[in-house]
Amino acid sequence: MRNQTEKLANGIQIGTNYRLYAIERVELFSGEPLQLVKLRNPTGPGEEYVGAWSRDSPDWDEVPPQEKERLAVRHMGDGEFWILYSDFVKTFSHLEVVHLDSDTSRDEPSLHHKNTWQMRLYQGAWQKGVSAGGCRNNPDTFHINPQLHLILSEMEEVIISLNQHSIMEPKVIGFTAYSLPKNSTETTGKSFFKKNKSLVNSQYTNSRQVSHRCQLEQGGYLVLPTTFEPGQESCFTLRVYSSKPLKLKILDTQPSLLKSAIVKAPTTLDVKSFSQYEAVFLQLADEHRTVNAFELQELLDACLPNDYIKSCACMEVCRQVVLTLDSSGSGRLKFSDFKDLMCSLKYWQTAFKNHTKEKTGILKAERLRDSLLEVVVEVIFDMLISVCVPHSLV
Repeated sequence: MRNQTEKLANGIQIGTNYRLYAIERVELFSGEPLQLVKLRNPTGPGEEYVGAWSRDSPDWDEVPPQEKERLAVRHMGDGEFWILYSDFVKTFSHLEVVHLDSDTSRDEPSLHHKNTWQMRLYQGAWQKGVSAGGCRNNPDTFHINPQLHLILSEMEEVIISLNQHSIMEPKVIGFTAYSLPKNSTETTGKSFFKKNKSLVNSQYTNSRQVSHRCQLEQGGYLVLPTTFEPGQESCFTLRVYSSKPLKLKILDTQPSLLKSAIVKAPTTLDVKSFSQYEAVFLQLADEHRTVNAFELQELLDACLPNDYIKSCACMEVCRQVVLTLDSSGSGRLKFSDFKDLMCSLKYWQTAFKNHTKEKTGILKAERLRDSLLEVVVEVIFDMLISVCVPHSLV
């Protein structure tokens, strides 16, 4: 049996989203002015409004013919009707403004003669430790949020709209925008946000959508969609509407090696500090005083300070170390190479500690990019996802 939609006495269907087309001031024969609202029931014919000022209501007898012609009373489409403004306010509880892009507006006949919006969108996700940095109240992590580069060809009024895909457990969301040169291609670090003031700040709410309308000069802008609190995960879609051409792209850092990952042992290094390592090295070395990957694993097992660090020196790691440090192509390392390795480990440990502020010995995932940057490598967003998501650091 087909379910019947619940209706009010005037025929308005409860729970149905009606479209608002116009608000008009009408003057009656008596000279009394009235405010009328034109609506449409999207369910179409058969679901007519039957209240005051409905299609066949005698109320229209009080309206001069020229006014009825202006309002196209006799030429209304299926589901369209006029309602008194005071009745409209009493009947409906919510009014939402919807911006239609060039594609969706094609389905709306009343907009066919209107200028259409240009729209660009980006679909992404906030992921803990990777791209969920929270709002500007979190200066240490704000910069890890997705960074979008908006480029306007001329001064224009734009609408920025952020939708979250979390319907059952909505997050508090919003966005912030900064001025950024049009030729920028890489993400900005935390120092940028400490030095520069934001130009656009949306409200933060747990609504499904947050929108902001503003006038922007020609040029480039950096837009960061965020959750209010850091570490909250959700997928999102950010749209930018404009009547003029615009560009929107994600900013990221191209992977690059900034310097050698291996720190050369200084010539002034205290010989005594390595004497204990040298004795073990010589016990495992061959007649040429070199070790291979298998012997390196034994050496590290004897020299590294604790079981956890020792467990990291697996055979594959040792093979890669030999491949990196072996300059002769023999597949073996000299003691000088081993000293370089131990100095490098100390250097990496220092960088690790610099980014573990809580002194817990755990590097939070959102600090991984900065710690790698301090050591040797700039990493891209997708690389961080592959490292942090399957193998969470915290």
